Amino acid sequence: MTDSFSSSTPDMFAPRYSELATFMRAPVASDLRQIDIGMLGIPYDGALTNRPGARHGPREVRNQSSLMRTINHATRVNPYELCRIADVGDVRFRSVFDIEETHREITEFVSALARHAVIPLSCGGDHSVTLPILRAIASQPVALIHVDAHTDTWDCFQGSKFNHGAPFRRAHEEGLIDPEKTIQIGIRGAQNDSEGWDYSEQAGMRVVFVEELRERGINSVVEETCAIVGVSPVYFSFDIDSIDPAFAPGTGTPEIAGLATHEALALIRGVRGLNYVGADMVEVSPPFDVGGLTSLTGASVMYELLCILAEAVSQRRPHRC
Repeated sequence: MTDSFSSSTPDMFAPRYSELATFMRAPVASDLRQIDIGMLGIPYDGALTNRPGARHGPREVRNQSSLMRTINHATRVNPYELCRIADVGDVRFRSVFDIEETHREITEFVSALARHAVIPLSCGGDHSVTLPILRAIASQPVALIHVDAHTDTWDCFQGSKFNHGAPFRRAHEEGLIDPEKTIQIGIRGAQNDSEGWDYSEQAGMRVVFVEELRERGINSVVEETCAIVGVSPVYFSFDIDSIDPAFAPGTGTPEIAGLATHEALALIRGVRGLNYVGADMVEVSPPFDVGGLTSLTGASVMYELLCILAEAVSQRRPHRC
């Protein structure tokens, strides 16, 4: 990277099929000292337990994100007016057949952002990548908003304790998240063992199964989420399989009866104003997608996350935006 940096406002007037495929058509970062939010790709799926393909997620989400625009029609937030935003590229891997070494490389990449006070918004990749991100940014236990079909608090699978079904168990064990300020939303799907659900609840995490979400409604769950998180630094992790496979078929572990896309967006918009320190959107698997639908959904989710991150950054550091 050099000391120069171009405008953080995407060129929305260029043809959408032109230019480099970056997240939201944002400029490629040339200097971490001059950005507030860095969008990054984590093309890794070596910790999956079943259907592979999430390594291709960042590239396809970048492609579909060319359809995003600047102003959020529901909140009227324009993140590019609030903050300096750029695509900081992909984590570069040298040991993709070694899960723990790959996680170390992710932590190293995100730590470089943290040293420059750049808030990460990442696109995976399988859900194991959230653990090394938290290692990079959680100097103290952070609150967690986790939207997913699964709690991801299971333990070992086929001899590995760093599989994509275990990141939040490991994060809890390592003191990276505060279980009393953690809420897991949209959980569903039959299991052969209740271990993950039990672990979350026994640790003190709030687990909202999708049936409860439907019975209470989005607004009620949003109110509870904000009460749980309070003013604590909070990380938002969004697994695309939280959305029903009718809307997002391209994922490794689909579960029917999930969130509709409008429910997912309403949930993200509802938790505006919190003290965000980062976010991710994971598990988009293009080989199982239909017509780019899941990648488009993933890009739309990332845009909504970008809006709430930009608001948080601008509230904390108005002199930088």
